[in-house]
Amino acid sequence: MKILKPFAAAAVIAALTSGGASAAELNYAFQGTLNALDPYSLNETFTLGSLGNTYEGLTRRGPDLAIQPALAESWEVVEPNRWRFHLRKGVKFHNGNDFTAEDVAFSAERVRSEGSDLTTRIGADVKVEIVDDYTVDFVLPGPNPILHYEWDTWYIMDKEWTEANSATKVTSASDTNPNYAALHANGTGPFKIESHEAGVRTVYTKNEDWWDKAEHNLDRVVFTPISSDATRIAALLSGELDMVYPVPVQDIKRVNDNAGTRALTGPELRTIFLGMDQKRDELLHSNVKGKNPFKDVRVRKAFYQAIDIEAIKDKVMRGLSTPSALMISPLLFSRSDEFERFPYDPDAAKALLAEAGYPDGFSVGMDCPNDRYVNDESICQTVAAFLARIGVKVDLNAQPKAKYFAKVLASGGYDTSFYLLGWTPGSFDSWNVLTNLHGCRDDSGAGGPFNLGGYCNPKVDELSAQILSENDPEKRDQLIYDAFKLTTEEVSHIPLHQQGLAWGVSEKVDLVQRADNQFHFRWVTKN
Repeated sequence: MKILKPFAAAAVIAALTSGGASAAELNYAFQGTLNALDPYSLNETFTLGSLGNTYEGLTRRGPDLAIQPALAESWEVVEPNRWRFHLRKGVKFHNGNDFTAEDVAFSAERVRSEGSDLTTRIGADVKVEIVDDYTVDFVLPGPNPILHYEWDTWYIMDKEWTEANSATKVTSASDTNPNYAALHANGTGPFKIESHEAGVRTVYTKNEDWWDKAEHNLDRVVFTPISSDATRIAALLSGELDMVYPVPVQDIKRVNDNAGTRALTGPELRTIFLGMDQKRDELLHSNVKGKNPFKDVRVRKAFYQAIDIEAIKDKVMRGLSTPSALMISPLLFSRSDEFERFPYDPDAAKALLAEAGYPDGFSVGMDCPNDRYVNDESICQTVAAFLARIGVKVDLNAQPKAKYFAKVLASGGYDTSFYLLGWTPGSFDSWNVLTNLHGCRDDSGAGGPFNLGGYCNPKVDELSAQILSENDPEKRDQLIYDAFKLTTEEVSHIPLHQQGLAWGVSEKVDLVQRADNQFHFRWVTKN
């Protein structure tokens, strides 16, 4: 995967050491919670990374993010539209059940079912055919060179276990009645979940029967969510915790200066951006009645030009961000440097609002998580302050991520007018961004499931379909360029920046910090 080379070296922060060291317990914290254990409930990096220690996909990604075999030993394109996956034999789920092709076929149907937040992992028109117990074919409607690019986080579930526990239906992010699979886990991965108190504590133990060779020396891992930055950092500095993330940018020096701890920083692939409801005829949360100001590109551009991104970088992010002109990291698209942000210009923003019929501005509600991204609530507060200067009053609703996602995603009816979101394309490819964030959707979420604002341009959808099936790199990049040119001109969203990674780690611990911000225990050793 040539696309990964620019950040491969930065991804491996600590050299792997032999798993022969004495067994140990790792205690770590993240700012947000781990709620449902159902691997299809929430398409969110932290949740998927956490569950990736217990569940596995047909593929996985290494320290450099290159695709590796996992539950599939190998795969091949036997016909232009038929991919064949040869499954690994002798693998067992944590409860002792054998892993077979039946589990793959079952998981393919379940991940595309109602309530799933990962429906784009496999196209609805892809057929899954069992060849034998350890061979599965995926029959596509057309060529797709990136079919398996996101399958490291399409985790395979045990058909027998799921059905026996009446957990076939996915527990959605908005569901208040979790089923058995949301509270228990049964994967094939290197760690079993011993206990789980949703939003409180999760305990993992080593899977002694894992099919692969362990490169870690952990017997037990304890995860505790700690939303308070001060509490999280204090626990690291005192030695109570072995690893915490994220480290607030203002605390990086403090962590580095403390004896026994260090801060690991590096580039992250995630883009933080703002979105606007462009679908409804009247906004749900605004004093403008009878029409939707965000349907006017002049209003969207006014919001864009009212925001001083360099001030956010310097004052809020303390330099640990890279302002972005696109909805994808420049590391993931070769022609990113051909795009520029609209300039910060509050006078131009006021003129655009007046031209659109809002000379005195208007009020609008804004949804923002306060425990998901680096300084997320502070970013939203700063954006609100900038918009106030052009006459727009923002009513900020900052909530913990569980409540935030339950409100703004499809399962919550896309209940938002203006919002902040972050996105790392699971495939590390532009098609993922164009489809998930820009694809025309209906109210059920069909189309672009994470296009919360309902932006729609059929030409972009047409280009996305061509991008998915185009094998020639230069032609494909041109199609991607054409699509991003349209979305940029139409201000489909307001890209802000790629946030930086900042983890706090005890000097007793060696680990791998990947550029996708997933934390995997299988590369951790503790002295």
